[in-house]
Amino acid sequence: MRGIRFIMQYIDELYEKAACNQRINIDEGLYLYNNADFLMLAFLAEKRRYEHNPEKIITYVIDRNINYTNICVSGCKFCAFHEKPGSDIGYVIEEKALFEKIEETLLLNGTQILLQGGMNPDLNLDYYTDLLRTIKDKFDIHIHGFSPTEIDFIAGIAGLTIGETIRILKEAGLDSIPGGGAEILSDGIRKKISPDKCMSKSWLNVMEHAHKLGMRTTGTMMFGHVEKPVHIFRHLDKLRNLQDKTEGFTAFIPWTFQPGNTRLKLEKASAAEYLKVLALSRIYLDNFDNIQASWVTQGDKIAQTALFFGANDMGSTMIEENVVASAGVDFMLPEKELKRLISEAGFEPKQRDCYYNLI
Repeated sequence: MRGIRFIMQYIDELYEKAACNQRINIDEGLYLYNNADFLMLAFLAEKRRYEHNPEKIITYVIDRNINYTNICVSGCKFCAFHEKPGSDIGYVIEEKALFEKIEETLLLNGTQILLQGGMNPDLNLDYYTDLLRTIKDKFDIHIHGFSPTEIDFIAGIAGLTIGETIRILKEAGLDSIPGGGAEILSDGIRKKISPDKCMSKSWLNVMEHAHKLGMRTTGTMMFGHVEKPVHIFRHLDKLRNLQDKTEGFTAFIPWTFQPGNTRLKLEKASAAEYLKVLALSRIYLDNFDNIQASWVTQGDKIAQTALFFGANDMGSTMIEENVVASAGVDFMLPEKELKRLISEAGFEPKQRDCYYNLI
């Protein structure tokens, strides 16, 4: 009985700590993960959400995910999109197709493009700077591009430091950096699922250098594969520590691993697991203003539910998305439908830009 009373007292103390916006540590986060009431987590996460964003507004951005190449030497076990060099269906985007995609994005009131690809050994730094300048010369659009893993790879090809590489890309037209390639920021996990991709320290190093140059970035996490709960909280802790140092992250986006067509034959994480981790992310990341729901991996109803588990942003309308779709998940939500979901949940939908300024 004494043990039960201690457990109940301790969980109540953690609830109170979270409710009072006090910072929790990794061990406390793990305890909540293993013992907290599901709906209590939702309550605490929603309370924390309103501390950062007091209005009943849910934001979204209109953009397009343009994959400039699908050729990649990383060979991540969780990726169903990449092709090896020499593949018959490998590609590097042609200028005409690129322009058509951007023109369509602008016609749909889009404000940015998400420009990502693979670790293509045939592309040098000049390719990336020419690509950026070509887009900026022709279009007035924000370029949110090149994940830290891509930038680390580009720097290696060019024989430059991370800082030099980011500076050159920024001068050529890169506006901000997405958080792709983070997966789980634990080297033991990364060596199991993406051994040829940069390790945790390098990923964080790219983000820190970008922040020092005045660029904003996003933090992400892909979970629900070979990691354990402790790895999730170590990941969140690394992001929180860097945000304390630089204040350069605009948002955090967690999503679940999609096993279809991949080499990791695992069960897909449940919607309940997604919502629990989302809520705990909001509670743990006390220095992140924005938490994004992932309708791309969860579908419309769970993404709508996520608005009551700490999320204040619906992410992108995703005019185009190829990577998750390659894993057999193909949810599509045009702007009209996204706004309907937000409104029916009792919130006011508002379009934003990459920096979370309302449009």
